[in-house]
Amino acid sequence: MFQEDILRFGLRIFELRQKEVINCADCQILGSVCDVDIDIRTGRICSIIVPGPCKVCGLFGRDQEYIIDYCCIKQIGTDVILVDVDVEKVLHKCDFSRC
Repeated sequence: MFQEDILRFGLRIFELRQKEVINCADCQILGSVCDVDIDIRTGRICSIIVPGPCKVCGLFGRDQEYIIDYCCIKQIGTDVILVDVDVEKVLHKCDFSRC
């Protein structure tokens, strides 16, 4: 549903990165999109990636990230992306070997 809207309206990854991601399940602000996972065969977005919570007082960076399947996106607005996820299931340890 949203994939076609993105193609039709020309939403760019840059524009996704400027939007705040909010979980509808608990109204928690997860953060802003930092990356997207794209299926190179189809060119479709598989998931969006949002940096996870900071470590101690935000001083030591982050070692987790939210990987949210595209099907969990409920609405893309002008300023926010609404998702419906179980935070514990989408929070993953960062895989720095991908870099």
